Amino acid sequence: MLGVGLVRGINVGASTRVAKGDLVAAFEDAGLRDVVTLLQSGNAVFAAGEEPTGTTAAAVEAALQSRSGVAARVLLLTEKRFRAVAAANPLVGIGDDDSRLVVTFLDHDIPGSVQLPDDDDTAPEIIRAGERALYQWCPLGVSKSVVPVAFWRAVGPVATGRNQRTVTRLLAELDRRR
Repeated sequence: MLGVGLVRGINVGASTRVAKGDLVAAFEDAGLRDVVTLLQSGNAVFAAGEEPTGTTAAAVEAALQSRSGVAARVLLLTEKRFRAVAAANPLVGIGDDDSRLVVTFLDHDIPGSVQLPDDDDTAPEIIRAGERALYQWCPLGVSKSVVPVAFWRAVGPVATGRNQRTVTRLLAELDRRR
C-alpha cells in the first residue's frame, strides 16, 4: 500500500530545519519503507504493509524529534485518501496559479462549531470545505491571506496546507510508483 506523509511546518526557518536524511529515517523508524521525499517542506511518499494510523503518525513525530530536535505534527494519508482529496478540489477551475491554490489536509472532520468565513469578508480570496480538507484560492498570494488566524486555530492542530503545484508533484510520484 502506498501513502503520503505531510509534515507540518518544517524547513520554514533555522529552528525547524530537518535534513532530508533525518526525514526519511523518521518515516523508516516508524515502519514505513521505500520513502521518497519531495521538495523541502515535509512531503513524503512511502510504502506500508497496512494502512497507517494515528499511532504510526505519532511514531514518525517521535522519531523526527529524536533525530532532528524538531517537534512537528505529521499527517499520514493512504494513496486512495490523498487522491480523493486532490480530486475533490472545487476551486481547480477558478485558480489560474497553482502556487496560490491551496489544499489543507486534516486528520479529522472539521468541527461542527467551525464556520467558514463569508466570501464577502475574504474577497477576492475563496475558501471551501471538503471531507477532511479545506480548499483555498489566494489570488493575492498565500502570505496575504485574509482568512483569520482564529479560524485556522479552530480547525484543529493536525492541519497542513500544500499548494496545488505540490499536490500535483505528489500525485506524479504516486503515479510513478504504480
